[in-house]
Amino acid sequence: MLGLVTYNLARDWNLETLLQRCAETGFDAVELRVDHAHGVGPHLDPAARRQVRRSFAATPVALAGLGTTCEYHALDPETVEANVRRTEAWIDLAADLGCPGVKVRPNGHQEAAGVPRAHTLAQIGRALGRCAAYGESRGVAVRLEMHGTVADAVDIAAIVAAAEHPALRVCWNCNRCDVRDGSVAAAFARVGDRIGLVHIQELWNPAYPWAELFALLGASGYQGPCLAEIPESADPVRLMRYYRALYEALQPAAPSRPRG
Repeated sequence: MLGLVTYNLARDWNLETLLQRCAETGFDAVELRVDHAHGVGPHLDPAARRQVRRSFAATPVALAGLGTTCEYHALDPETVEANVRRTEAWIDLAADLGCPGVKVRPNGHQEAAGVPRAHTLAQIGRALGRCAAYGESRGVAVRLEMHGTVADAVDIAAIVAAAEHPALRVCWNCNRCDVRDGSVAAAFARVGDRIGLVHIQELWNPAYPWAELFALLGASGYQGPCLAEIPESADPVRLMRYYRALYEALQPAAPSRPRG
């Protein structure tokens, strides 16, 4: 299933335009990034939340997730706590919208301040464990994007282990650090069983093994959307049509059925 992240291509589209263009070009799902022109955020009152839900229900486009900037690596405990509370507010919004997940991120470490990397990873994990527990109580998955200076699968796996919550998911982000000797298999093996969302970028770029990734996702049983996170364009509809064609061309061929 192909979808779209509203960062950056759709950052200036209102919700009506977003849904119309996705439906027109065969994009099946969207992740709404915070603070963009669609205007969907925790500030919405109950009536506005119901209207957003109706807007999606009237189209073939699914609301795949809410993309937040919540992060938990700060030195200040109060800042970390504030981000946990922000995450809970986004989870509440997702529950009201019938949205299955909220994307958060680890955005760094504190080694420059003398804090061991492992300490910060554990701190992020503990905060995420609380968020995942709250999300589970609301029927909303918390998805940890492989992001920032701790995007490597080794660090992400350490955070997931520290969270100690089975509901925590990973958002695979197609980073350069995934690739070793032309393959993402080693990185995928570390977190593949936790993937709850996938961001994809420039499918024309041979530096990333797209066909291998899609094959690994299929073999793992992943059935969620792959969301395009691509730059703005002067002709977005045309770009989206080409992007969908390339995405479909990179999908593994279905196994042939025996005849007889």
